[in-house]
Amino acid sequence: MLIGLFGWKVALIYVGTGLIIAILAGWILGKLGLEKYVAEWVYEVKAGHSNDEEGRVHFQERIRSGYDAVMEIVGKIWIYILIGIAVGAGAHGYVPENFLGSLLGNQNWYGVPVAILLGVPMYSNAAGIIPIVSVLLEKGVSLGTALAFMMSVIALSLPEIIILKKVLKWQLISVFVGIVTVGILIVGFVFNHVM
Repeated sequence: MLIGLFGWKVALIYVGTGLIIAILAGWILGKLGLEKYVAEWVYEVKAGHSNDEEGRVHFQERIRSGYDAVMEIVGKIWIYILIGIAVGAGAHGYVPENFLGSLLGNQNWYGVPVAILLGVPMYSNAAGIIPIVSVLLEKGVSLGTALAFMMSVIALSLPEIIILKKVLKWQLISVFVGIVTVGILIVGFVFNHVM
């Protein structure tokens, strides 16, 4: 979809910069030693333990165990998913396209930061946001600003941050959001300058 909308060069640069942001963010977070800001219950999960002493686990038991684990996780986060979907639906339904086009237009130096702020309350994946990006480009929004908007919807969406709150503490979420935001700002400004 990216190749069809922007061409292979822009799609390749977009994917490459997204990977660079993800790798650098992970590396920086690892160097900062923020593991203490992961929720305690995450460490209590017994991942990959062996059942050799107990004998083989039958397929039905594996299915039941998997179902129980999914229900436990969904039970902890379902309300946050509903809140996130409601916020995203409200943003999709009540923000006029012409307003976004004028606010994020080529002549505005503040277009990239505003695009990031507008993308945060939305909830979508790359395939779902590409049609919106296409409309923004038609309304005169520059490529870097449109890509920054798309990256923020995917990487910094409020619904995902709300879900992450069940696993991570605010200190770690704040550092993550800060690092990714700086990366998206750089990508947006570079694309606006080069393209």
